Amino acid sequence: MTAVIPTTITREAVEQFLFREARLLDDRAFDEWIQCYHPDAEFWMPAWADDGDLTADPMTEISLIYYPNRGGIEDRVFRIKTDRSSATSLPEPRTGHNITNVELLERRDAEIDVRFNWFTLYFRYTNLDTYFGTSYYTVDFAGPQPLIRRKKVVLKNDYIHHVVDIYHV
Repeated sequence: MTAVIPTTITREAVEQFLFREARLLDDRAFDEWIQCYHPDAEFWMPAWADDGDLTADPMTEISLIYYPNRGGIEDRVFRIKTDRSSATSLPEPRTGHNITNVELLERRDAEIDVRFNWFTLYFRYTNLDTYFGTSYYTVDFAGPQPLIRRKKVVLKNDYIHHVVDIYHV
């Protein structure tokens, strides 16, 4: 069966997909969240270098998070769910993701490059932290559901007192 490529991908459709991905993280529905990613999806959060610029190459420079494909994301979720993670402990943290300023940057057939700002509230015990930044996604709308093919997250407040994880951003 051939996939039907939509002739028009609306801003609303893109926003609804982004909102759904954020909700799945907030609900800790990690198995469903993984399904938002193409098998070859790259997930990258570069670090800030000493000169105030972002690192440019995840293979040769430090990254806060780097998974070259969905397999790395699946492994991370497995470790979170089985408590085999130094960043995870009980009680589980609560998050609230908020997305703003969604821009559709470029369209290539059924793929769209998207840029948006976000902030995440993170609560654990009595501590409330805020994370904020800008994300750049390539989303593929060719299949039965949209899939993230590339995700670059720029964390703008990277001076943090614990390990940053997938649910922070």
